[in-house]
Amino acid sequence: MSIVTKLLHTRYRVDDLERTVKFYREVLGLEEIRRHKSPRGSELVFLKTPGSEELIELCSFPASGPVKVQPDLTHLAFQVESLEEFGKHLAKLGLKFSDGPHMKPDGGGIAFIDAPEGYEIELIEMAKKGAGY
Repeated sequence: MSIVTKLLHTRYRVDDLERTVKFYREVLGLEEIRRHKSPRGSELVFLKTPGSEELIELCSFPASGPVKVQPDLTHLAFQVESLEEFGKHLAKLGLKFSDGPHMKPDGGGIAFIDAPEGYEIELIEMAKKGAGY
């Protein structure tokens, strides 16, 4: 028997909730599942990635002060079918990769973009032969 049974969500606190929700919806294609206010007054928005059960919780809680994300503190990683195609999608939105893409000979690769508040997003294209990324 395991002590915990499932990862439900990961929370990121943000200063500008609407700007960040827009980024996750328009840039990454996540779906907004629900919104509510927590008992301590946080504004919460839950987002879902197609193909995943775990949610991302975005939280606005101005009383705790401005968000200051340290470099390389944390990131979310999302699988994409093609880093090249995702790069074209970013260009249409006036955005670009902050690092990469870094491709491997087997076709897998990684790249990064910066989300609002300074959170880093890793994008992974799996190797064509299923060998990883």
